[in-house]
Amino acid sequence: MSSHWIEAKAQGGADRRADPADGEFDDRLIAMLPRLRRFARGLTGTAAEADDLVQAACERALTRRHQFEAGTRFDSWLFRIVQTIWIDQLRARQVRKEDGEVGDEQLGSDAPVRRIEARLALSEVRRAIERLPPDQRTVLMLVTVEGLSYREAAAVVGVPVGTVMSRLARARIALHQALARRSTANAHPQ
Repeated sequence: MSSHWIEAKAQGGADRRADPADGEFDDRLIAMLPRLRRFARGLTGTAAEADDLVQAACERALTRRHQFEAGTRFDSWLFRIVQTIWIDQLRARQVRKEDGEVGDEQLGSDAPVRRIEARLALSEVRRAIERLPPDQRTVLMLVTVEGLSYREAAAVVGVPVGTVMSRLARARIALHQALARRSTANAHPQ
């Protein structure tokens, strides 16, 4: 863990004695971890990068808890933090010309055939999602995986609802086309 997170957590412990609402903040943050990790995994495409992204988001949320406005959606605020950090990381990669792709996941040789086929299909879907533009991928993950409404996703991303609908439609079409091309190629090997 980073020293910043430990310091923020230590400060949070001191603050919790002064303000019982901080304990509620911590509890809500902990409860959101599985959803944040799922969202981050959808954005990054790898478990390791997703974990790093969630850790950075938790660190930022803890150090900026005073910026959360009571009465607003806590999950939307956290998703926005994850998305902002991810965008910053993408921009930094572009500057450094890093390649964020990771090799295919190894499959166990003793797995049943259906399990292997399911993993392969899931892997194809993940690769297709990773090839989507970042704005489409973000909206797709928020709406289809996290179950946010168009309005909630628009608030997280900071765009009008119509833009969310448009990005989601384009993402779904692109996914459908990518997977259809893939299945056609598999059905007619050369």
